[in-house]
Amino acid sequence: MTLVLLIRHGRSTANSSGVLAGWTPGVRLDERGEQQAGELAKRLAEVPLAAAVCSPLERCRQTADLVLGPHPDLPVHLDERIGECRYGDWTGRTLTDLAHEPLWRTVQAHPSAARFPGPDGESMADMSARAVAAVREWNTLIAAEHGPEAVWALFSHGDVIKALAADALGLHLDHFQRITCDPCSVTAVRYTELRPFVLRLNDVGGDPAPYKPAPQRSPSADGDAAVGGGAGADNT
Repeated sequence: MTLVLLIRHGRSTANSSGVLAGWTPGVRLDERGEQQAGELAKRLAEVPLAAAVCSPLERCRQTADLVLGPHPDLPVHLDERIGECRYGDWTGRTLTDLAHEPLWRTVQAHPSAARFPGPDGESMADMSARAVAAVREWNTLIAAEHGPEAVWALFSHGDVIKALAADALGLHLDHFQRITCDPCSVTAVRYTELRPFVLRLNDVGGDPAPYKPAPQRSPSADGDAAVGGGAGADNT
């Protein structure tokens, strides 16, 4: 039931300056981030994307525009549910400064209990729940319109993608800090009726062959794991 490519935005000006951007408007990709998005566009040029969903924040929209250059007719749907975690009063502060806050250790070791301070602060559990709900809803819609083998792209943020990957791996949110999500990386998850299958984590340069549909896969075994590991995604 669809393959989703979870794409983190390219390196931003906030990333390169060590600032927690959150929902700060106007944060764009830096020069390296634009280069990363251009490189990913080349890798995904031959992947038959059925749809694209994007965080409304500018750094994600800019990444989507660059990555989807080879797919000029593909509409991009904005969805706030896959937007960045709302970091509240932490927004705009440097990571080196935030590392001295007592909440920092909770975010690292017990993120399911972390809620960011201030009236706009969000809990990491709420962030995870909204993102997971969004992906499952889009999976259903895209599969209904384009078929169960559809491939679609989701452009989002590091913590959001790590939470989605943890959910796909069956991990408690408290383990999501064990997952790495670099700028402009791809984490690929194939969803089925029985379980998700994580095909790639934090892919920043691998062969895109696993991102293409595999029509020879038996529909009756769509939700089964290959005993022994199987032959992999190489269709040649």
